[in-house]
Amino acid sequence: MIMKLFSNSSRSRERFLEAILQSAIEYAIISTDLDGLVTTWNEGARRILGWDADEIVGQPAAVIFTEEDRQAGILQLEMTAALTEGHGNDERWHVRKDGSLFWASGQMMALSSDDGKVEGYVKILRDRTEQRENEERQRILMHELSHRMKNTLAVVQAITSQSFRNASSLEDAEHSITARINAYSKAHDILLQQNWLGTSIATIVEATAINLGLETSGRFKASGPAVELGPQAALCFSLVLHELVTNASKYGALSVDTGTVEIEWSVRDEAGDQRLTFTWQEVGGPAVEAPSKKGFGTRLVSSSLSAFGEIALDYAPTGFVLKLDASLQKLQYKNYSDAEA
Repeated sequence: MIMKLFSNSSRSRERFLEAILQSAIEYAIISTDLDGLVTTWNEGARRILGWDADEIVGQPAAVIFTEEDRQAGILQLEMTAALTEGHGNDERWHVRKDGSLFWASGQMMALSSDDGKVEGYVKILRDRTEQRENEERQRILMHELSHRMKNTLAVVQAITSQSFRNASSLEDAEHSITARINAYSKAHDILLQQNWLGTSIATIVEATAINLGLETSGRFKASGPAVELGPQAALCFSLVLHELVTNASKYGALSVDTGTVEIEWSVRDEAGDQRLTFTWQEVGGPAVEAPSKKGFGTRLVSSSLSAFGEIALDYAPTGFVLKLDASLQKLQYKNYSDAEA
């Protein structure tokens, strides 16, 4: 029941004011006396804050503030602002009866009698938690988008410059750049389908095979358990696998009819640390010789995968072998900027 704001109000005015206050269910409308004790508590306040009127009337209004704000005397500062400036703005966390927090937006104003004497205060606030969370999500999304764009541009720049540096002709450079950017684009498509939460190693391997026309070839074999990769690791594996297949097609096992590529991965527990072992092995191809200098593909494979764990390249005469021993936790980072770090 709403208490009287003015002792000289008529009965009809009281009913009118009470109807207005109780119908404003989206707003918590709270009045206090000069000492900050609650005198009015509308239905909106009950819904937003959780206390019934008979529980809270007569209690300090400061109970709806956080401990930090109570220690800082925020309620008193709002009252002072209401007197000196006409209103005290309220944009902060507040506390419900159950102890949960919500973000409120509102104002406090002084209540005066007909002769202008200040008799108390009225605080009007609204739960803006959802709006604040939406704004925070938007901020994070913009931050993530900025990171992704910068990294995408950096990767494209590296692909372009290194492809030109290692190409024998403009035509060769154009072909290499197109193929590499296409592989990178395919990985982005996969991640977008998963709301940029990541994807599995099997999906990346399958996409690589399809992209290079090897999906029905018995010479491209892959096996391993279901393992999810975070966005950064998925992009990395896409580029690395593209380079490995391209090199195998030009110089390695896939350059002859008798050669095959075998990809295997497994997960093991090492003192509580889940680790991934990933192996690329070429079999049945021409005799292998270690390169006299590192090309873009080798540098890309080494630098990209080493961010997640230990990598070993073996140019055995019987076939090139790559092994990665990586922390599964690093590979599964969901936050793009965390993976960057």
